[in-house]
Amino acid sequence: MVTINSTHQKTRLLGALGAADSSTRLKAALAIGTHADPGAVEALVARCAIEQDFFVRDMLTWALTRLPSEITVPRLREELRSEGAQARSQALHTLSKIGDPGAWPAITRSLLHDADDEVARSAWRAAVLLAPVAEREGLAADLAAQLGRGDRNVRLSLSRALVALGDVIEPALRKGLASDDAAVRAHARATERLLHDQDAGFDEAADEAKRIVALGPGRVEGAAC
Repeated sequence: MVTINSTHQKTRLLGALGAADSSTRLKAALAIGTHADPGAVEALVARCAIEQDFFVRDMLTWALTRLPSEITVPRLREELRSEGAQARSQALHTLSKIGDPGAWPAITRSLLHDADDEVARSAWRAAVLLAPVAEREGLAADLAAQLGRGDRNVRLSLSRALVALGDVIEPALRKGLASDDAAVRAHARATERLLHDQDAGFDEAADEAKRIVALGPGRVEGAAC
């Protein structure tokens, strides 16, 4: 880790993070990350909250992972309380990339159930990576309570997060399979299949689950005839 060579250079690079041209912003984030100057953390986090280009956001996250976690993690935890959805989502994403277990307490139930799908998806991924073993069963219940949520991409993200927790999710899936909501039952069944056959495609598993739910209990064998 080195500091950026001069105040002028640092000012120029930090200013370039707000340039109109995305390639200029990308190069600035790369340069800042290469130097890994802790003094850049505030500018990087602030830019993450508003950056519209995916590749630039990815570079900003990389630049933050290059800095000492004792500097970045507290600042990112603070960002989780932002009113801006992108700020929360990017902070969660960056915390998952840093992988510091000390960030786990900041992954609250409100973030796991955030009304914004991108925030929730980022929270699910971060939580699965950071949760201590003793917390994984409770996390599985929290995630499974959202079975049936959102569109195909949201449901796929939730299934992947649940499957990543392993067999601890089985009691939560059983509850989902017993739901009165057909969408919840189908999502739970698709996730159950992925748990036991992770080579299965999500769309295939989801379509099969919908057929089973539509046929009802005791009529699965007839579906193959």
